Amino acid sequence: MNTVFPPTPTVTVPVVGTTALFPVHRIYCVGRNYVEHAQEMGHTGREPPFFFMKPADAVLVASPGTSTPLPYPGLTQNLHHEMELVVAIGKGGKNIAVAQAEQHIFGYAVGLDMTRRDLQNAMKAQGRPWCIGKGFDHSAPIGPITPKDAAGDITHASISLQVNNVVRQNSTVEQLIWNIAETIAQLSTAWELQPGDLIYTGTPAGVGAVVPGDTLKGSISGLTGIELKVV
Repeated sequence: MNTVFPPTPTVTVPVVGTTALFPVHRIYCVGRNYVEHAQEMGHTGREPPFFFMKPADAVLVASPGTSTPLPYPGLTQNLHHEMELVVAIGKGGKNIAVAQAEQHIFGYAVGLDMTRRDLQNAMKAQGRPWCIGKGFDHSAPIGPITPKDAAGDITHASISLQVNNVVRQNSTVEQLIWNIAETIAQLSTAWELQPGDLIYTGTPAGVGAVVPGDTLKGSISGLTGIELKVV
């Protein structure tokens, strides 16, 4: 293939228990998908799900057993953590039925939807797109992907985040407003899902700011946790 410059390498995420890598196609994120988080953001009820996207190269792979550097981005004074369960899609599809959604899942991972909250809020106030608040470099930290059959009962898994060893977020996956299968089904009506898609399923209450020097530790029962150092 004759290209005008070398193509950017495909972003990949390690898979637990194998040397294989999971190639990332797209990153979809679900907004306000835990009741208490929706309330802390000024909303209530089971509103229809809405989605936003991050570029694939926003992925920052957190290596197990180390504290992975997380660069503090420019243009913000209010960088927030949002701890999330990530669903990795292994089989594509469009207009997927809720009952069939699990067949499309390859595995699960621990992830963070990092957010430049001040920029997001400013864009919201002006009625403008808030990609600048969500889709910046290194805004999608993720741990290794655990294949579905090795992850246990993910629907009842605990999910938590500590900052400097103090618990900030603590909930369970069953508290999702739109569960994993419903999210996949809804998402597949708007986009044809592809193998390699990552779905960040939403964050529990307790989101807050981090600053350089902070250490973040995210965990979901049954999955490999992540540790990040804001630099």
